Amino acid sequence: MRVTVFSSQPYDQRFLEETLQGHQGGLDVEFVYQEASLSDQTVSLAQGADAVCVFVNDRLDTAVLEALAGQGARAIFLRCAGFNNVDIAAAKKLGFFVARVPAYSPEAVAEHALALVMTLNRHTNRAWLRVREGNFSLDGLLGTTLSRKTIGIVGAGRIGLATARIFKGIGCRVLGFDVSVSSAFAELGTQVSLDVLLAQSDIVSLHCPLTDANRHMINRATLAQMKRGAMLVNTSRGGLIDTRAVIDSLRSRHLGSLAIDVYEQEESLFFRDRSSNILDDDVFQLLLTFPNVLVTGHQGFFTVEAMREIAEVTLYNIHCFASAVTCPNTIG
Repeated sequence: MRVTVFSSQPYDQRFLEETLQGHQGGLDVEFVYQEASLSDQTVSLAQGADAVCVFVNDRLDTAVLEALAGQGARAIFLRCAGFNNVDIAAAKKLGFFVARVPAYSPEAVAEHALALVMTLNRHTNRAWLRVREGNFSLDGLLGTTLSRKTIGIVGAGRIGLATARIFKGIGCRVLGFDVSVSSAFAELGTQVSLDVLLAQSDIVSLHCPLTDANRHMINRATLAQMKRGAMLVNTSRGGLIDTRAVIDSLRSRHLGSLAIDVYEQEESLFFRDRSSNILDDDVFQLLLTFPNVLVTGHQGFFTVEAMREIAEVTLYNIHCFASAVTCPNTIG
């Protein structure tokens, strides 16, 4: 089976090839790696492939799916949990096998959320730069003690639960919101309405998938409900936040600080070295001017353990498709 891997980086090739070589019983798969993201402009790169393997910012709308089907592709393997970038109805109509990696090392993302909170709260990024220049002044580096603060976890799935465990462990009061009741969350904190969570939390951390229903769930109205001076953290999906509304809230000093590992227009920025280019995104550039904003480039998942799990589940999904057996990770 020939599989074209889009949005591939050296680390994708490393872990996919290592996992393929170690696959028990052998699997007749040839990976063809393409650095380009999948779109209507690049879909021709999958010519001759039986399947494509894609990531979070690859676009699989109706036009791309029809082109893939016309080229002979029959399966789509996502190296991620989210699938909001895939037109599932169109994929189903065209007869595609679509499978994802529903969860991978939730602790990796949870630990990154903690790292963002700690860095932003104690200004360790700024302190490191000062010390390198021989400046040992503490003025401007004042933080707060997180123990006994209230953290609101939006989304009580595996990542949300892992995040709740961490913050409970450092002495925080934990509140949670989810569209469904989580018995597992009850052991870590209190599940409340979103309104209550926003009003009472010193830190609000987002850990939910992006859907049509929750796009821009953090907007002007919900920002106004948050405690003045609260911190907002997003390691989930960029589209959960209305970025312009957040900028206005930061300007008015209502939102105290922002830490994001995802951005709603990240597909034209993230996972590439843009250091020699002018970033043609005025909103993103404006975000970077705030001293109380911390941005990382969608690296929350990026640990050895998570990459191995992504590769293993992807190979399992390919095995299911090739063997025509039921796959628990299919979508649609």
